[in-house]
Amino acid sequence: MEAMRKHTGFIYPLDRDNIDTDQIIPKQFLKRIERTGFGQFLFYNWRFDENGNERNDFSLNDPKYKGASILLTGENFGCGSSREHAPWALLDYGFKVIIAPSFADIFYNNSLKNGIVVIQLEKEQIQKWIEKAEQSKYELQIDLENQKIIDEDNNIVHFDFPQDHKEKIMNGWDEIDLTLKLSDKIDTYEKSRGIFA
Repeated sequence: MEAMRKHTGFIYPLDRDNIDTDQIIPKQFLKRIERTGFGQFLFYNWRFDENGNERNDFSLNDPKYKGASILLTGENFGCGSSREHAPWALLDYGFKVIIAPSFADIFYNNSLKNGIVVIQLEKEQIQKWIEKAEQSKYELQIDLENQKIIDEDNNIVHFDFPQDHKEKIMNGWDEIDLTLKLSDKIDTYEKSRGIFA
């Protein structure tokens, strides 16, 4: 996974609560066996009509949000079924950071394991940034190392982040990478058990 210590990007504001994983990536697109390629189906039923044409009434289709890499949204983001495809779709679309007042537990952990920086902040602070981003492009600097966010108005907001996941994301380590770091010990153990002669 891609390492991240700091990230600067534009906000996409999605001011809705209880967005579930079927809204993030509908079930009919879960047939792929790769982790990539899901971004085109992100929020599919909101972005496209029944004929596959872009809807003018959904904000992510607005050109001003093209290239946004920070998603600001409402309470309980990622609720519903436990599909890991939801963070895959968000990451593949280009979102590296998601900020919300709260996340569904399974979605939160799946996102961290896939290298998405998920940050919980007070709703009032998020709402201020959402309003700015709805008016015009608005940028945030995410400093994961020091656990702070700097906005365009030079306000600094600190956030909590789980230390074990912080180390993994800052170094680009997923669980397989961490296992491979122990490959010498694993080899020694397997030889001692006669698993590999």
